[in-house]
Amino acid sequence: MKLEWLAVFLGGGLGSLIRYAFSLLLNPLTDKIPFGTLTANLLSCIVLGMLGFAFREKYFVNDWLKTLILVGFCGGFSTFSTFANEILTFLKAESFYQAGFYALLSLTLGNLALVFGIWLSKIVLS
Repeated sequence: MKLEWLAVFLGGGLGSLIRYAFSLLLNPLTDKIPFGTLTANLLSCIVLGMLGFAFREKYFVNDWLKTLILVGFCGGFSTFSTFANEILTFLKAESFYQAGFYALLSLTLGNLALVFGIWLSKIVLS
């Protein structure tokens, strides 16, 4: 049990650092959509779909490694709280269209990215 906590800590730390780098690089590009957060969330969904499927269907990996990658890394790399705060920022600025568009875009593309990751894993592993 203690090793699983360490896996979440290490994976989450690495994922968070990479997400932060995406935010620093991509969010300043425009104030219309926080592309750093969106990109990190979408890539995390793809990784979760690909590796979640691969670990479940094809490759046996120990629970520690699954926890490190799927819970720790993907959990740290993606960020619901930042996403929610960005929507709140749009709402406070009375940018209702931007808030709605960003929410719909993120949720739709996030689910599509997860399905794409599963599909990609099936293609690669077949």
